[in-house]
Amino acid sequence: MHIPDGYLSPTTCVALYAAATPFWYVAGTRIKKTLSMRMVPLLSVFAAFSFIIMMFNLPLPGGTTGHATGAALAAIVLGPWAAVISVSIALVIQAVFFGDGGILAIGANSFTMAIVGVFVAHYTYRIIAGKTAVSASRRVVAAAFAGYLSINAAAFVTAVLFGIQPLFFTDSNGAPLYAPYTLDIAIPAMMIGHLGIAGFAELIVTAGVVGYLQKNDISLLSMSDVGTPIVAGTLQSGLRSARTLWLIIAGLLVLTPLGLIAAGTAWGEWGATELVAQDGGKTLTNAPTGLLQYANVWKAPVPDYAVSFVSSEQLGYILSGVMGVGLIIITMLLVTYIGARISRRNEHTNP
Repeated sequence: MHIPDGYLSPTTCVALYAAATPFWYVAGTRIKKTLSMRMVPLLSVFAAFSFIIMMFNLPLPGGTTGHATGAALAAIVLGPWAAVISVSIALVIQAVFFGDGGILAIGANSFTMAIVGVFVAHYTYRIIAGKTAVSASRRVVAAAFAGYLSINAAAFVTAVLFGIQPLFFTDSNGAPLYAPYTLDIAIPAMMIGHLGIAGFAELIVTAGVVGYLQKNDISLLSMSDVGTPIVAGTLQSGLRSARTLWLIIAGLLVLTPLGLIAAGTAWGEWGATELVAQDGGKTLTNAPTGLLQYANVWKAPVPDYAVSFVSSEQLGYILSGVMGVGLIIITMLLVTYIGARISRRNEHTNP
């Protein structure tokens, strides 16, 4: 579901950066106080969880792959605005350092997964959970539906973004400049696998962790109950509970090579040569010129999570996960530091 560079026109990329920016701004404003209350560990742990869970590729029909996103779980525990920040940071780290998603497409990928996915999960959970106790089994059911609908909503918007490209962006001969597949191809191609497999993976992950937290660390679920703001009275217990999730992430890091078992590439994430090969000459004889122009606008230091100095693919995958988690923590600390400096400067300027 990570859109690479070259699949969307520059106009579409700019529009989606513009669409995502107000959400990022409001999210930053909303969590400003919680950052000053040492919320960084919790934001980091859910960004790290999102990053790691996306490394577990699942086989989908047609020889492609998919994955869960962790967006629903972040929305349930942190609330939607903090979740927007957490998942967006995971996506930025994936794009910049590992080439998982494009640099130009960060706005698009954040809009689909960190905004659409998060808010669909938030409102689904809120509606189904109602005013039940945090420990109620209905909350697990609500989490399951939130996870399933979240990833499928994100997949649907991604499919639409792919599908509108050949409708609006063609060369003088009418050939697609970017993603070549129209809506009638893109939507079924994306949705069959997500409705049938990836959606259930998100369902299981979200419901499973919520059920686990109900029995072992319910303070995490109490921190932002059905999207209400995090309060200081539950913050410290939430920070202690986050240690459990860090242990889960450590376990997942060791298991990340399981994500290499699924053969193939996610639909719509092919390189130019691979795209033509996948098409098999049905509609393409050459890669779209716009895709070729922008596909290599950025070269990631560790492309495809393959560490160049490690001969073992499995070990390299684990090291990439460790690097990703470390980069997330550093980014969170940097954002917090900059935010604190800006706040102090504003206080001195406007006493």
